[in-house]
Amino acid sequence: MRVLVVYCHPCEESFNASVRNAALEALATAGYETRLVDLYASGFEPVLTADQRRRYHTPGDNERGIEEHLAHLRWCEALIFVYPTWWYGPPAMLKGWLDRVWIPHATFGMPERNKPITRVLTNIRTIGAISTLGSPRWWWWIMGAPGRRTLLTGLSVLCAPRCRTFWLGLHQMDQSSDGERAAYLQKVRGKLASLT
Repeated sequence: MRVLVVYCHPCEESFNASVRNAALEALATAGYETRLVDLYASGFEPVLTADQRRRYHTPGDNERGIEEHLAHLRWCEALIFVYPTWWYGPPAMLKGWLDRVWIPHATFGMPERNKPITRVLTNIRTIGAISTLGSPRWWWWIMGAPGRRTLLTGLSVLCAPRCRTFWLGLHQMDQSSDGERAAYLQKVRGKLASLT
């Protein structure tokens, strides 16, 4: 299986970097072919400019500047996000990646009158989100789990029919113990050992 890992955190010393490393190690051990897109390290520009917005609906023209990201999406069979949840959702950098890279015609077909949005990236059969959160689980659910819904529900309808999704969250990260963080890393490894 071909797996694209999209990683988003500005600090290399963060626990999220340990999560990323555990994920990549588990995928390699399982024999999956992997690619990593590190949004901060690569200097990805998340801001959608006025010119990019004007080209947003123009097939082909809207792909300028993001060709490599689209090639990764067309290549992968599984898409895994590793990131912290800030204000109940993904960091602005990751949200900007969604805004700039998930564009009409290349990643989804625009809805037409009385017809829904259509799938384009049917090569993607699994989407996973692995995140740390400061909030307790119960409060995050009261808030509606917006980040989870965006990445799993929102994207899965653009991918293969019956696209599988999974969520691994470490809640109350700021109060977690060494043992809780170690257990979470083991959970990540266990989940990524078998994506098929």
